[in-house]
Amino acid sequence: MKKFVSLLFAVILLFSLAACNSSTSGKEGDGSSKGKGKVTVGGKDFTEQQILAKITAIYLKENGFDVEEASNMGSTVVRSALENGQIDTYWEYTGTGLVVYQKQEVEADSDKAYEKVKENDKKNGIAWLNKANFNNTYAILMKKDTADKLGVKTISDLAKLVENDPEKLKFASNAEFYAREDGVKGLEKHYGFEFPSKNVVKMDSGLLYNALKDGQVDVSVGFATDGRIQGFNLVVLEDDKQFFPAYNGVPVVSQEVADKNPELPKLLNKLADLLDNETMMSLNYSVDVEHKDVTEVSREWLEKEGLVKK
Repeated sequence: MKKFVSLLFAVILLFSLAACNSSTSGKEGDGSSKGKGKVTVGGKDFTEQQILAKITAIYLKENGFDVEEASNMGSTVVRSALENGQIDTYWEYTGTGLVVYQKQEVEADSDKAYEKVKENDKKNGIAWLNKANFNNTYAILMKKDTADKLGVKTISDLAKLVENDPEKLKFASNAEFYAREDGVKGLEKHYGFEFPSKNVVKMDSGLLYNALKDGQVDVSVGFATDGRIQGFNLVVLEDDKQFFPAYNGVPVVSQEVADKNPELPKLLNKLADLLDNETMMSLNYSVDVEHKDVTEVSREWLEKEGLVKK
């Protein structure tokens, strides 16, 4: 009887080990039919990031990865999560990486910013993949009809207008951007003009676009790929003296994870190569202005590009 029990226990143990091996197959990116491993996709807490995270999650799932999503995180939180191994990949911006995380000088040149931030993060075990051709940098906005009427096309044009008639225009900004050296103060210094403090209206970032659209202010700070620029018939004034940093979107991934799953960076690079300013603005517009669901918008774009099946 004892021999039988021992034999039975041995058989059960063998089955348990076999089941364990089966359930963990593919965890190291071995491309097995059981899956290519688990990937945790992170994202920040605004529309563009929610779209990028969802596009990435759907695409990786369709390509055999076991995907966990961890979106709606703050900027420094998501970076820390990548460094600590809590997430494996997310979309970052070159300017944020260079200035905020690496404490480097502002770089307006898109290619130079990318090469610097990519090189600097190698020692941190973080790989910056292909740079997408969309630049979600800060933007100075006006209503198109107002800009046309005043003949303002560039920030230099705006500076001359304010210099000649400081009381003419009201400017909207969030409190943080107004105080920062890479914000309003630095912009005024760089272009040689100054909005009178009484003509500056401070408000939450989410209210800026509506304030401009409704005529409460004449000029506002914003972001270059925001869908409300298109939806509210606004224009981005040309940064003709290149003050604002480059903020190109780039998928970043833990180097350790990329080494274990060589297909992962290839798939992420494919996404990056297809995204540009026009595309991101259109996707943001669908969510922010047309109030479509993020998942719906993300999947429709992937289907349109032939990256997933309908």
